[in-house]
Amino acid sequence: MPWLQVRLAITPEQAETYEDALLEVGAVSVTFMDAEDQPIFEPDLGTTPLWSHTHLLALLEADTDENAVFAHLQLLTGAELPEHHAEVIADQDWERSWMDGFQPMRFGQRLWIVPSWHAAPEPDAVNLLLDPGLAFGTGTHPTTALCLEWLDGQNLQDCSVIDFGCGSGILAIAALLLGAPQAVGTDIDIQAIDASRDNAQRNGIDDARFPLYLPEDMPQQPADVVVANILASPLVALAAQITGLVKPGGRLALSGILAEQAEEVRAAYNDAFILDPTADKDGWVRISGVRR
Repeated sequence: MPWLQVRLAITPEQAETYEDALLEVGAVSVTFMDAEDQPIFEPDLGTTPLWSHTHLLALLEADTDENAVFAHLQLLTGAELPEHHAEVIADQDWERSWMDGFQPMRFGQRLWIVPSWHAAPEPDAVNLLLDPGLAFGTGTHPTTALCLEWLDGQNLQDCSVIDFGCGSGILAIAALLLGAPQAVGTDIDIQAIDASRDNAQRNGIDDARFPLYLPEDMPQQPADVVVANILASPLVALAAQITGLVKPGGRLALSGILAEQAEEVRAAYNDAFILDPTADKDGWVRISGVRR
Protein backbone atom coordinates (compact mmCIF):
# COMPACT_ATOMS: atom_id res chain seq x y z
CA MET A 1 0.00 0.00 0.00
CA PRO A 2 1.12 3.63 -0.44
CA TRP A 3 2.41 5.74 2.46
CA LEU A 4 2.42 9.38 3.49
CA GLN A 5 6.05 10.41 3.89
CA VAL A 6 6.74 13.43 6.09
CA ARG A 7 10.13 15.13 5.89
CA LEU A 8 11.47 17.64 8.42
CA ALA A 9 14.76 19.55 8.21
CA ILE A 10 16.04 19.42 11.79
CA THR A 11 19.12 19.92 13.93
CA PRO A 12 20.51 17.11 16.12
CA GLU A 13 19.06 18.84 19.19
CA GLN A 14 15.56 18.57 17.73
CA ALA A 15 15.80 14.89 16.77
CA GLU A 16 14.41 13.23 19.89
CA THR A 17 11.56 15.76 20.27
CA TYR A 18 10.29 15.32 16.73
CA GLU A 19 10.83 11.57 16.69
CA ASP A 20 8.67 11.20 19.81
CA ALA A 21 6.06 13.60 18.46
CA LEU A 22 5.77 11.77 15.12
CA LEU A 23 5.42 8.40 16.80
CA GLU A 24 2.69 9.91 18.97
CA VAL A 25 0.73 11.05 15.89
CA GLY A 26 0.90 7.60 14.29
CA ALA A 27 4.19 7.26 12.39
CA VAL A 28 5.06 3.61 11.74
CA SER A 29 8.75 4.41 11.16
CA VAL A 30 11.12 7.33 11.68
CA THR A 31 14.46 7.59 9.89
CA PHE A 32 17.28 10.14 10.07
CA MET A 33 19.23 11.05 6.92
CA ASP A 34 22.18 13.30 6.20
CA ALA A 35 20.97 16.44 4.42
CA GLU A 36 24.40 17.47 3.09
CA ASP A 37 26.47 14.32 2.53
CA GLN A 38 28.41 15.12 5.69
CA PRO A 39 30.29 12.07 7.04
CA ILE A 40 30.56 10.98 10.67
CA PHE A 41 33.85 9.13 10.98
CA GLU A 42 34.49 8.41 14.65
CA PRO A 43 31.45 8.61 16.94
CA ASP A 44 31.91 8.17 20.65
CA LEU A 45 31.09 4.72 21.96
CA GLY A 46 27.47 4.32 23.00
CA THR A 47 26.28 7.36 21.05
CA THR A 48 24.08 7.77 17.96
CA PRO A 49 25.45 10.96 16.42
CA LEU A 50 23.54 12.96 13.83
CA TRP A 51 24.63 15.40 11.17
CA SER A 52 24.47 19.15 11.76
CA HIS A 53 21.80 19.29 9.04
CA THR A 54 19.56 16.25 9.27
CA HIS A 55 16.42 15.20 7.45
CA LEU A 56 13.90 13.28 9.52
CA LEU A 57 11.68 11.03 7.41
CA ALA A 58 8.52 9.46 8.84
CA LEU A 59 6.03 7.09 7.22
CA LEU A 60 2.34 7.27 8.10
CA GLU A 61 -0.69 5.59 6.57
CA ALA A 62 -1.55 7.10 3.18
CA ASP A 63 -4.96 8.42 4.24
CA THR A 64 -3.45 10.47 7.09
CA ASP A 65 -4.26 14.19 6.85
CA GLU A 66 -0.86 15.88 6.45
CA ASN A 67 -2.20 19.25 7.66
CA ALA A 68 -3.48 17.61 10.83
CA VAL A 69 -0.08 15.95 11.35
CA PHE A 70 1.77 19.26 11.08
CA ALA A 71 -0.75 20.96 13.35
CA HIS A 72 -0.34 18.25 15.98
CA LEU A 73 3.45 18.42 15.72
CA GLN A 74 3.38 22.15 16.36
CA LEU A 75 1.05 21.65 19.30
CA LEU A 76 3.11 18.82 20.79
CA THR A 77 6.45 20.61 20.43
CA GLY A 78 5.19 24.09 21.27
CA ALA A 79 7.34 25.62 18.56
CA GLU A 80 7.19 26.69 14.94
CA LEU A 81 7.89 23.76 12.65
CA PRO A 82 11.21 23.63 10.82
CA GLU A 83 11.17 23.33 7.04
CA HIS A 84 8.78 20.47 6.24
CA HIS A 85 7.21 18.60 3.38
CA ALA A 86 4.79 15.71 2.85
CA GLU A 87 4.11 13.45 -0.13
CA VAL A 88 2.43 10.14 -0.86
CA ILE A 89 4.89 7.48 -2.02
CA ALA A 90 4.26 4.07 -3.52
CA ASP A 91 4.97 0.98 -1.45
CA GLN A 92 7.87 -1.30 -2.34
CA ASP A 93 9.63 -4.36 -1.03
CA TRP A 94 12.37 -2.50 0.88
CA GLU A 95 14.26 -5.67 1.82
CA ARG A 96 14.24 -6.96 -1.75
CA SER A 97 15.34 -3.57 -3.06
CA TRP A 98 18.31 -3.58 -0.67
CA MET A 99 19.21 -7.18 -1.52
CA ASP A 100 19.12 -6.50 -5.24
CA GLY A 101 21.62 -3.68 -4.75
CA PHE A 102 24.22 -5.92 -3.08
CA GLN A 103 25.91 -7.93 -5.85
CA PRO A 104 28.93 -10.29 -5.88
CA MET A 105 32.28 -8.47 -5.88
CA ARG A 106 35.76 -9.67 -6.87
CA PHE A 107 38.89 -8.72 -4.91
CA GLY A 108 42.32 -9.49 -6.32
CA GLN A 109 42.82 -12.61 -8.39
CA ARG A 110 41.09 -15.33 -6.38
CA LEU A 111 38.52 -13.93 -4.00
CA TRP A 112 34.81 -13.20 -4.48
CA ILE A 113 32.42 -11.86 -1.84
CA VAL A 114 29.00 -13.30 -2.65
CA PRO A 115 25.71 -12.37 -0.91
CA SER A 116 24.28 -15.46 0.74
CA TRP A 117 21.17 -15.20 -1.45
CA HIS A 118 23.13 -14.92 -4.74
CA ALA A 119 24.72 -17.58 -6.96
CA ALA A 120 28.53 -17.44 -7.21
CA PRO A 121 29.65 -15.99 -10.59
CA GLU A 122 32.74 -18.25 -10.59
CA PRO A 123 31.95 -21.47 -8.68
CA ASP A 124 35.60 -22.60 -8.75
CA ALA A 125 36.95 -19.35 -7.26
CA VAL A 126 37.36 -18.63 -3.55
CA ASN A 127 33.80 -17.61 -2.75
CA LEU A 128 32.95 -16.06 0.61
CA LEU A 129 29.21 -16.17 1.28
CA LEU A 130 28.20 -13.15 3.32
CA ASP A 131 25.07 -11.94 5.08
CA PRO A 132 25.93 -8.36 6.13
CA GLY A 133 23.39 -8.36 8.97
CA LEU A 134 23.93 -5.56 11.50
CA ALA A 135 27.73 -5.48 11.45
CA PHE A 136 29.99 -3.31 9.32
CA GLY A 137 31.97 -5.05 6.58
CA THR A 138 30.54 -6.14 3.24
CA GLY A 139 33.39 -5.30 0.87
CA THR A 140 31.56 -2.28 -0.54
CA HIS A 141 33.52 0.19 1.58
CA PRO A 142 37.01 1.12 0.29
CA THR A 143 38.70 0.19 3.60
CA THR A 144 37.30 -3.35 3.51
CA ALA A 145 38.14 -3.65 -0.19
CA LEU A 146 41.75 -2.59 0.47
CA CYS A 147 42.13 -5.26 3.14
CA LEU A 148 40.51 -7.99 1.02
CA GLU A 149 42.78 -7.17 -1.91
CA TRP A 150 45.80 -7.33 0.39
CA LEU A 151 44.75 -10.70 1.83
CA ASP A 152 44.20 -12.08 -1.66
CA GLY A 153 47.83 -11.25 -2.45
CA GLN A 154 49.27 -13.02 0.61
CA ASN A 155 50.44 -16.61 1.00
CA LEU A 156 48.44 -17.63 4.06
CA GLN A 157 49.29 -21.33 4.15
CA ASP A 158 50.28 -22.37 7.70
CA CYS A 159 49.71 -18.78 8.93
CA SER A 160 47.82 -17.82 12.06
CA VAL A 161 45.65 -14.73 11.63
CA ILE A 162 44.08 -12.14 13.94
CA ASP A 163 41.22 -9.94 12.75
CA PHE A 164 41.30 -7.01 15.18
CA GLY A 165 37.85 -5.38 15.08
CA CYS A 166 36.28 -8.17 13.06
CA GLY A 167 32.85 -6.60 12.36
CA SER A 168 31.06 -9.06 10.09
CA GLY A 169 34.06 -11.40 10.15
CA ILE A 170 34.69 -10.82 6.46
CA LEU A 171 38.47 -10.43 6.70
CA ALA A 172 39.11 -13.41 8.95
CA ILE A 173 36.78 -15.64 6.93
CA ALA A 174 38.50 -14.52 3.72
CA ALA A 175 41.88 -15.41 5.23
CA LEU A 176 40.59 -18.86 6.19
CA LEU A 177 39.16 -19.53 2.75
CA LEU A 178 42.42 -18.32 1.20
CA GLY A 179 44.39 -20.97 3.10
CA ALA A 180 44.97 -19.88 6.70
CA PRO A 181 44.40 -22.80 9.09
CA GLN A 182 43.04 -20.61 11.91
CA ALA A 183 41.95 -17.02 12.50
CA VAL A 184 41.05 -15.29 15.74
CA GLY A 185 38.43 -12.53 15.68
CA THR A 186 37.85 -9.83 18.27
CA ASP A 187 35.40 -6.92 18.48
CA ILE A 188 33.99 -4.63 21.16
CA ASP A 189 30.43 -5.16 19.83
CA ILE A 190 28.63 -8.40 20.76
CA GLN A 191 26.47 -8.01 17.61
CA ALA A 192 29.66 -8.15 15.55
CA ILE A 193 30.70 -11.33 17.35
CA ASP A 194 27.32 -12.90 16.57
CA ALA A 195 27.42 -11.76 12.91
CA SER A 196 30.96 -13.10 12.50
CA ARG A 197 29.97 -16.48 13.92
CA ASP A 198 26.90 -16.68 11.66
CA ASN A 199 28.91 -15.78 8.57
CA ALA A 200 31.61 -18.31 9.46
CA GLN A 201 29.04 -21.08 9.79
CA ARG A 202 27.55 -20.05 6.44
CA ASN A 203 30.99 -20.72 4.93
CA GLY A 204 31.49 -24.07 6.65
CA ILE A 205 33.94 -22.73 9.24
CA ASP A 206 33.54 -23.97 12.80
CA ASP A 207 34.43 -22.30 16.11
CA ALA A 208 37.70 -24.22 16.38
CA ARG A 209 39.08 -22.54 13.26
CA PHE A 210 37.59 -19.14 14.04
CA PRO A 211 37.34 -18.44 17.78
CA LEU A 212 35.78 -15.09 18.62
CA TYR A 213 36.39 -12.91 21.67
CA LEU A 214 35.55 -9.63 23.25
CA PRO A 215 38.85 -7.72 23.65
CA GLU A 216 39.19 -8.39 27.38
CA ASP A 217 38.85 -12.14 26.79
CA MET A 218 41.17 -12.55 23.81
CA PRO A 219 44.37 -14.57 24.38
CA GLN A 220 47.44 -12.42 23.82
CA GLN A 221 49.05 -14.91 21.44
CA PRO A 222 50.93 -13.25 18.55
CA ALA A 223 50.00 -14.25 15.00
CA ASP A 224 51.73 -14.44 11.63
CA VAL A 225 49.21 -12.05 10.06
CA VAL A 226 47.15 -9.30 11.73
CA VAL A 227 44.52 -7.16 10.02
CA ALA A 228 42.89 -4.20 11.77
CA ASN A 229 40.24 -2.36 9.78
CA ILE A 230 38.98 0.04 12.43
CA LEU A 231 39.68 3.81 12.56
CA ALA A 232 42.76 6.00 12.71
CA SER A 233 42.41 7.19 16.31
CA PRO A 234 42.19 3.71 17.89
CA LEU A 235 44.91 2.44 15.54
CA VAL A 236 47.24 5.10 16.94
CA ALA A 237 46.09 4.70 20.55
CA LEU A 238 46.38 0.90 20.41
CA ALA A 239 49.60 0.75 18.38
CA ALA A 240 51.59 -0.96 21.13
CA GLN A 241 48.89 -3.58 21.69
CA ILE A 242 48.40 -4.28 17.98
CA THR A 243 52.17 -4.44 17.41
CA GLY A 244 52.45 -6.99 20.21
CA LEU A 245 49.96 -9.24 18.39
CA VAL A 246 52.29 -9.58 15.37
CA LYS A 247 55.11 -12.10 15.48
CA PRO A 248 58.60 -10.93 14.50
CA GLY A 249 58.66 -11.29 10.74
CA GLY A 250 54.85 -11.30 10.70
CA ARG A 251 52.68 -9.16 8.48
CA LEU A 252 50.28 -6.35 9.41
CA ALA A 253 47.57 -4.52 7.44
CA LEU A 254 45.79 -1.47 8.84
CA SER A 255 42.83 0.37 7.33
CA GLY A 256 39.87 2.56 8.24
CA ILE A 257 42.25 5.47 7.68
CA LEU A 258 41.52 8.65 5.75
CA ALA A 259 44.28 9.77 3.40
CA GLU A 260 45.05 12.84 5.54
CA GLN A 261 45.48 10.58 8.61
CA ALA A 262 48.01 8.26 6.97
CA GLU A 263 51.21 9.91 8.18
CA GLU A 264 50.07 9.92 11.81
CA VAL A 265 49.27 6.21 11.66
CA ARG A 266 52.50 5.37 9.82
CA ALA A 267 54.48 7.22 12.48
CA ALA A 268 52.86 5.10 15.22
CA TYR A 269 54.06 1.87 13.57
CA ASN A 270 57.22 2.90 11.74
CA ASP A 271 59.68 1.90 14.49
CA ALA A 272 58.32 -1.64 14.79
CA PHE A 273 57.58 -2.38 11.12
CA ILE A 274 59.16 -2.12 7.71
CA LEU A 275 56.24 -0.39 6.05
CA ASP A 276 55.10 -0.76 2.46
CA PRO A 277 54.05 2.23 0.36
CA THR A 278 50.60 3.42 1.38
CA ALA A 279 47.78 2.05 -0.78
CA ASP A 280 44.78 4.31 -1.41
CA LYS A 281 41.22 3.96 -2.65
CA ASP A 282 38.62 6.74 -2.86
CA GLY A 283 40.22 8.87 -0.15
CA TRP A 284 40.92 5.96 2.22
CA VAL A 285 44.22 4.15 2.69
CA ARG A 286 45.77 0.87 3.77
CA ILE A 287 49.09 0.72 5.61
CA SER A 288 50.90 -2.62 5.63
CA GLY A 289 54.29 -3.93 6.60
CA VAL A 290 56.47 -6.60 8.16
CA ARG A 291 57.36 -6.71 11.88
CA ARG A 292 61.05 -6.00 12.45
